Amino acid sequence: MTVYSPATATDCETTSPLPVLGRDVRVPLVTGGEVTYAALDYAASAPALQRVWDDVAAYAPYYGSVHRGAGYLSQLSTDLFEQSRATVARFLGCRPDDEVVFTRSTTDSLNLLAAVLPAGTQVYVFDTEHHASLLPWQRGEDAHVTWLSAPRTPEQAVAALDVALHGAPKGPKLVCVTGASNVTGELWPVRKLAAAAHRHGARIVLDAAQLVPHQAVDITALDVDWVAFSGHKLYAPFGSGVLAGRPDWLRDAEPYLAGGGATRKVARRVDGQLDVEWHTAVAARHEAGSPNVIGAYAIASACRALTEAGYDRLVTRERQLLARLREGLATVPEVRVLSLFGEDSARVGVLSFVVQGWNSSHFAAALSAEHGIGVRDGLFCAHPLVRTLLDSEPDEPGECGAPDAAPGERSLNAIRVSFGAGTPDEHIDRFLDAVTTLVKDGARWSYRTENGRCVPA
Repeated sequence: MTVYSPATATDCETTSPLPVLGRDVRVPLVTGGEVTYAALDYAASAPALQRVWDDVAAYAPYYGSVHRGAGYLSQLSTDLFEQSRATVARFLGCRPDDEVVFTRSTTDSLNLLAAVLPAGTQVYVFDTEHHASLLPWQRGEDAHVTWLSAPRTPEQAVAALDVALHGAPKGPKLVCVTGASNVTGELWPVRKLAAAAHRHGARIVLDAAQLVPHQAVDITALDVDWVAFSGHKLYAPFGSGVLAGRPDWLRDAEPYLAGGGATRKVARRVDGQLDVEWHTAVAARHEAGSPNVIGAYAIASACRALTEAGYDRLVTRERQLLARLREGLATVPEVRVLSLFGEDSARVGVLSFVVQGWNSSHFAAALSAEHGIGVRDGLFCAHPLVRTLLDSEPDEPGECGAPDAAPGERSLNAIRVSFGAGTPDEHIDRFLDAVTTLVKDGARWSYRTENGRCVPA
C-alpha cells in the first residue's frame, strides 16, 4: 500500500559520523563572532538523524488517523504504525510472544510497568538509577520497594542483588536496573543481574535509555523481561518511547489510560452505570487515544539506520572518541572524572567530571557562551548517585551557584559531556581545548545566577 519510499542506505551516508540535523548550526559567542555549535549533550536528547528526518518528511503528506479510519491515508498510517512496531521488535531481538507498546518516553514506559504490577510485588532498585527508573515504583499502594545502596564494582551489584532476593518474601518480584549510567556512562552487568533475578524467581526490567543509542540491545540474549527506552535518546526526538517484553502482567492489568482505542465495547447498563469491555491485546489495551504515529515511525527509522550502519563500527569509533576524551582530560590536573566502578570500567559515550576551583554551572555556562559548546551541568535527574559521587568534594561556588542547591546546603553539581554516532572528531578536540583554556586562563566574561541558571552578565 505504501506509495512513498523511506531513505535507503545510499540516500544518506552510513559511514560515521551518521549525519544529524544541526551539524552546521552557527551560534554567537559573548566574546564576539560565532562558531559552529558543538552538541555534546546527547545523553539528554540526541539530535535527529538526517535519515530519520527524511523518512518522517516523506511520510508527512500521507499522515492520517491510526486504527480508526476507512480512508486510504488512515489505512496507510495504520500499516506504517504496525510495521514500526515490528521493526522495533526485530531491533530489540524480542521473543516470539513479547509485546511492543509505544509510550511517550522511558519515564512513561516505566510508569506504565509500575501501574500494572501484580498486588504485593516486591521491587528492587539500586539508588544509583535515573529518576525515571528510581521513582515510579513507590507510587503504587500494592508495591513494596527495597532500595539497594550504590555498589562500587559490577560484582558488588550482582552480589547485593543476590542477597536481597535471597531474603525476599514469596510473591511477585521485580528488579529495575539501568544498562548504562546517565551520569558516568558506566556499563552495568545486565546479563548477570538478570541471571541473579531469575534464580530467585524475580523478573527484571532494563532501563536502556542510555544503552541502546550506543550498543545493540537484545532482550533474548540479555534474558531480561522488559526493555524501556526513549526515541529522543535514539536520534528520533518526536516524543515517543517503547516498553517491550513479557505480555502477561500488561494483559492482566487495568489499562494504563482509560479512553478510546483501549475499549472493545462500552454500553450503558440498566442501573445507569457504564459496562466497559477492555481490549485483551496488550498494545491496544495500553495505547489509549490517538497514537503518536510520527514518533513511532521515527523510532523505527532510527532502528533501521543504526542497524544498517552497523553497531560494531559505531561502537569501535565511539570507543576511540572516548579514549581521546579521557586522555585529554587526564592532562588537566584540576579535572576529576566521576566513576562508580573505577577508572577501568567499561563506558559508553557519557562522562561527568568536576573542576577544582570552579562551580560546575559556571564552567558549563562558560563553555557555551565563550566556546559554543553545549554540555549539561547539575545532578542529571540522578540525585542520589551524584551526591554519592560528590560527597567528599569541596564547595567551590565560583561566580554562579548550582541550581539544585537549597538554602544552607552545600553546592553539589557536576558537568556532563556526552556524544554519539553524529559527533565529529572536531567537537571532542574543541571541547578539550576549551577545558584547557578555561582552567588555565579563567573565564573571559562575567556570569551571574538568573532563574536558577548561570548566565553571562
